[in-house]
Amino acid sequence: MPKRVLVVDDERGVREALRQILEYEGMEIATANSGDEALESMPDFHPHLVLLDVKMAGMDGLQTLAKIREIDDNLPVVMISGHGSIQTAVEATQLGAYDFLEKPLDTDRILLTLRNALQHVDLSSENERLRAVVTDRYEIIGKSRAIKEVLQVIEKVAPTPARVLITGENGSGKELIARAIHKQSPRSDKPFVEVNCAAIPSELIESELFGHMKGSFTGAFADRPGKFEQADSGTLFLDEIGDMSAAAQAKVLRALEEGVVTRIGAAKAIEVDVRVIAATNKSLEDEIAANQFREDLYYRLNVVPVEVPPLRARKEDIPLLVDKFSNDLAASFGVRPKRFNKEALEDLARHDWPGNVRELRNAVERLLILAASDSVSASDVARMGGQAQESELGNLMLCDTFETFKQEAEKAFLLGKLAENGWNVSETARKLSMPRSNLYKKIEKYGMERK
Repeated sequence: MPKRVLVVDDERGVREALRQILEYEGMEIATANSGDEALESMPDFHPHLVLLDVKMAGMDGLQTLAKIREIDDNLPVVMISGHGSIQTAVEATQLGAYDFLEKPLDTDRILLTLRNALQHVDLSSENERLRAVVTDRYEIIGKSRAIKEVLQVIEKVAPTPARVLITGENGSGKELIARAIHKQSPRSDKPFVEVNCAAIPSELIESELFGHMKGSFTGAFADRPGKFEQADSGTLFLDEIGDMSAAAQAKVLRALEEGVVTRIGAAKAIEVDVRVIAATNKSLEDEIAANQFREDLYYRLNVVPVEVPPLRARKEDIPLLVDKFSNDLAASFGVRPKRFNKEALEDLARHDWPGNVRELRNAVERLLILAASDSVSASDVARMGGQAQESELGNLMLCDTFETFKQEAEKAFLLGKLAENGWNVSETARKLSMPRSNLYKKIEKYGMERK
């Protein structure tokens, strides 16, 4: 798509010369002989860039630039002047001009300046798109009462400096909550730094959090700031805080109490201004009772608790999540999203999803890849991997006797195989090398039904 350039100059010869040069470069050109005409043409032409003469009758270029800035603060404007002065250039820059060209205009200089300015437009647009993608990626989806209560807490706590402790099962969306708090806080334009305490070996967690000095230990080849320093003025998200070592807990407590950190091997402490949000899937009260977590650190972190509900507690949100995941994944694959029919959504909503939202997203991805048609049906869900089998297997450990266990295990196995074969009894019996009549007897014995 050609870039649109608005040329504003009260000299007809200049306007036509610029039109000829720029149209030859494949740009779409509109011209105006005054500031008023330029402002009138902008809403319809919607230029990507403006070439604007400084000296014009009536409203001059600087006045026009000021008016353009009221309309669009990001539109690149390149000023042109035959009577250039440092004062004029400075004033134009202060008003937000992208560049300043002097007459007589040099074709190569014009084209270079315009290419740079238009590249700036493309980068700004891409950055806006990426910001929108990132924002959309971390959007909290749901209309259930459980998720609405969480959103209300976020709305209240985000504008404050209070520390937050987020608890919830794996895959339930604790990181999304932390990012939402940061996004709605006064620190939203500052860094959001995440540390997964469970993923970092205990001997490295202190270096990761607080940094180190060159030569302070084997492998410390240069000074390195820690996550606390990187998050200065912003938010530090300590995920899986329950897995942090005792030594690191003591240093984190000091950082929270005194607002300072000390790199490993350093003699001088560094002041930091960091809001800490922590998350865990463990019961920190149980960890405290087992002497695995500091009670004083727990009370420092748990100023405002936020409990993220598991997906089984908000099943009415599953259709909304499926729709979002389907659209997002289809966009990343470069294909059209597939529609999930009513029966498929009902089957997905019946599952307990022990892996929560993360497990549901993986299931949607598998279904988008494996479903044969443009829509996802209940049979696709059944073939996905035996949702019924997963549900039944979860009950096996509740059996009181070995005989009951054997029967429940047999039932779960057969349910899974029937689901894999779309409840085609003949095909299932053939694959199991079992007489079809025997399989029918088992179905009747256990009261198995296709959901």
